[in-house]
Amino acid sequence: MVKEIQLRITLKEEAQPNILVLKSALKLDIDKSDITGVKILRKSIDARKPKIVFNYKVAVYIKEPVPKNPEYIFNYKDVSKAKPIHIIGFGPAGMYAALRCIELGFKPIVLERGKNVQDRRRDLKAINQDHFVNPNSNYCFGEGGAGTYSDGKLYTRSLKRGDVRRIFENLVFHGATNQILVDAHPHIGTNKLPKVVQNIRETILNYGGEIHFETRVVDFTIINNKIQAIQLQNGNEMVANRVILATGHSARDIYYLLYKKQIALKAKSFAMGVRVEHPQHIIDRIQYHCSGERNPLLPAASYALVQQVNARGVYSFCMCPGGFIVPAATANGEVVVNGMSPSRRNNLYANSGIVVEINAEQDLRKYEQFGVLKGLEYQKNLERLAFTAGGRSQVAPAQRLTDFVEGRLSNTLNTTSYQPGLNSAPLHSLLPKLIGSRLRKGFEAFGQKMDGYYTEDANVVGVESRTSSPVNIPRKDNLEHIEIEGLFPCGEGGGYAGGIVSAAMDGERCTEAAIVGL
Repeated sequence: MVKEIQLRITLKEEAQPNILVLKSALKLDIDKSDITGVKILRKSIDARKPKIVFNYKVAVYIKEPVPKNPEYIFNYKDVSKAKPIHIIGFGPAGMYAALRCIELGFKPIVLERGKNVQDRRRDLKAINQDHFVNPNSNYCFGEGGAGTYSDGKLYTRSLKRGDVRRIFENLVFHGATNQILVDAHPHIGTNKLPKVVQNIRETILNYGGEIHFETRVVDFTIINNKIQAIQLQNGNEMVANRVILATGHSARDIYYLLYKKQIALKAKSFAMGVRVEHPQHIIDRIQYHCSGERNPLLPAASYALVQQVNARGVYSFCMCPGGFIVPAATANGEVVVNGMSPSRRNNLYANSGIVVEINAEQDLRKYEQFGVLKGLEYQKNLERLAFTAGGRSQVAPAQRLTDFVEGRLSNTLNTTSYQPGLNSAPLHSLLPKLIGSRLRKGFEAFGQKMDGYYTEDANVVGVESRTSSPVNIPRKDNLEHIEIEGLFPCGEGGGYAGGIVSAAMDGERCTEAAIVGL
């Protein structure tokens, strides 16, 4: 017999061995010796009150063994001689599109402009230490996409787009911890995700797929509105009649290419702002109601904040407890910041994007000459501004949080996790009023919601500009582009995802759509 029950475990109880068995027996009114195992299905923390509680959903096995087989079986097969599906980009959308191809008996041919995870590390070091950005290999481009070296958070609200559990199980199959199947806000960690990504690559290659690194797509051959071939930067051409375009939200050259070829695009609303960094102990104190160090049973505390300011949302994005701020530029001459956390989330700082909604129809009238690419040009202008304000390197412009809100230049800045360094700059006046004024009011409101959040001990760092794509590549109900037969816009780059999990689900769906009729 198996019973699913909910348990509430206090912080003191959490430290006790076999507490789940003891509490399960008490709740079910059975002898603990009758319980053969307790499987954790879900775990979360309720820290709204000073008495912190762990919420568990568990399956209690009574006088029967706990099954050891995984819930999902991935039936990969040899596709070395199967019909091909071409996939451009090897981030979450491209990886899962390729894995789904193999399950369904089609050969994925992946074209990735960046390098594999091992070689990519050297280019990340060059950004951090030498302030040099390789436009094809950086925190955004390369094997695994932006998620590989920027955190690996798996939280998603896209529950209706696909099977979230299946996505998680596949990550576990490829080496991720089982804990992601349990945690309410699962996280792999930027130190562990590269190995998972490498294992996915090996699965694809072992079953007959192809992955071509440092292979940049520069054009498409389209005849009678049907894709015929892919043109590569090295001068080669690949004949293709099914192409999944999974290039991510930072592959701006793809948007310019489609625009030049007069292939339908749409301007899309997005968000931009800054990244705020606090000492982690401040966030711990606020969230866990503690005066000293947090209890070792508790993870580094996180937060989620939202406030309406002048008819636009101001909200936290990609919150990284115990993490780092990293340089996420994809070209020299721009500064972009992002956040990441290692698996243990044990760094001294907490950082989060704090961004403002930008309505593509109402807020970008000065950029109308750029047509559907107006949001992209707005992004680029702010990134160039940050580059100049930081001192024309990967050093980022920054301000103490209180100085930003009160409109004064910071004489000194707090220490930071951002390796290239910070330069004091008047972000409060440099940012467009659309963003800056709303951020200032938003921070004041956040300080009222979280006592201690509004502090001079926090830095505001600019700019957080790559939250999502400012361009949508429109597609029909069958996921094919509205004009071009055989082209399947996919994931964040197409405007159909907002993170690792939603991009992975969209990658699977696009494969299922692309094979129809082959």
